[in-house]
Order: sequence, then structure tokens, then C-alpha cells
Amino acid sequence: MIEVKELRRRFGPVVAVDGISFSVEKGQVLGLLGPNGAGKTTAMRMLTCFIRPDSGTASVCGHSILTDP
Repeated sequence: MIEVKELRRRFGPVVAVDGISFSVEKGQVLGLLGPNGAGKTTAMRMLTCFIRPDSGTASVCGHSILTDP
């Protein structure tokens, strides 16, 4: 019940998240794995509405992170 499409986020010249897309259905388990600085925390901050993406869309349980935080 998570849909992510082409989420992107930059901090000045640094690209933190570069167009990630994935979906997670009810009952599935998701793990975000990667080295330090890969964008895992930034992706979670966007999905939990702490920061806005520069582009892309996402919804959690049918609620848009852009229009229904």
C-alpha cells in the first residue's frame, strides 16, 4: 500500500535521491539497504512528509504525500 514513482531530492548540488520507484502491497515487508549517503533516510523523510520531494509522487495507504500529508 505504498506507491513511489520517480521520487527525486537534491540538496544544492548533491543528489540525495535520484528517481526511485517501487510499490509495496499489504502484507509485504520492505527493507531499504545501501551504503551511507545512499538516500535511505531522505527517502523515508519524504514518505513520512518531513520533507517534500523535488519531483515525483508517492502515496501511503492511498494518501498522497504531496496533497494529503
